[in-house]
Amino acid sequence: MQFTDQLKRTISITSPPQRIISLVPSQTELLVDLGLEEKIVGVTKFCVHPSGLQKRKTIVGGTKNYRMAVIESLKPDLIIGNKEENEQSGIEELMGKYPVWMSDIYNLEDSLEMIGAFGQMLGKKTKSEQLVEKLKNDFASSLPKKGNAIYLIWKDPIMAAGNNTFINEMLGFAGFENLVRTSRYPQLSEKELVELNPEHLLLSSEPYPFKESHLQYFKSLLPKANVRLVDGEMFSWYGSRLLKAKVYLESL
Repeated sequence: MQFTDQLKRTISITSPPQRIISLVPSQTELLVDLGLEEKIVGVTKFCVHPSGLQKRKTIVGGTKNYRMAVIESLKPDLIIGNKEENEQSGIEELMGKYPVWMSDIYNLEDSLEMIGAFGQMLGKKTKSEQLVEKLKNDFASSLPKKGNAIYLIWKDPIMAAGNNTFINEMLGFAGFENLVRTSRYPQLSEKELVELNPEHLLLSSEPYPFKESHLQYFKSLLPKANVRLVDGEMFSWYGSRLLKAKVYLESL
C-alpha cells in the first residue's frame, strides 16, 4: 500500500509492516503505546521509553549517526524518522534502500496528524483515534498565564527554543510567553539573555542535560528571574508522552 508522510513523500510498504525501525525516541514510545512493540526490531540509543526496551531491541545508532550494517541485517520493511531530529544525509541513504516515513512536527496539529497517520499505516486506527481524541480534549485550551519566559536547550553556546518549534507551542499552552521571537533555535549571548530579562528561565533536561549545578550560573546572570529545571520530554516529545504533559505543565 502507499502512504504519504509529512514531507509529502509517497512510500510503498507491506501493510501492516512487520519489521519496523524507529529513529526517533518519542515516536518509538508511541509505537509501543499503540501496541506495536513486537513489530519493532531496531531503535536508537536514545529510545529510553518504555524502560527496558533497549535491552529487548537492537540498537541501530543514535538519531544522527546510524549503523548501516546493523540496519541492513535487520531487514526492515519500514523505517520511521523525523526531519528535525534525524541527520539528512544518513536518512537520504536509507531512503534509497528502504521505505522511510518522515514526520515534520511544528505544532500540536502536526503531532495529531502524525499519530493518526501511524494508526492508518500500522493497522492501529482505532487506538490512534482514541489517543488523538484524548489529546484534543487535554489541549483544548491553554493554561493560565504565568508570565514571559526563555527556554534553553543548550549551554555552550547558549541556545534557546524560538518560534516555529514544537517547544514554542508547548510553552504557549503552559501559559508562558516566549521572549525568543527568532525562528527555530537561535544562539544567545549572555548580554542578549540579560537584555531580554525574562521572568522565567527554563533549563531543559534535553538535548543538553542541564543540572542543579547550572542553576547558580544563570541565577547570577538573571537574579530577578525564576530559574528552574524542566523536563524536556514534556515540552518536546510529540507522541504519546503528551498524555502526561498537561498534568506536568499545570504543575509548573
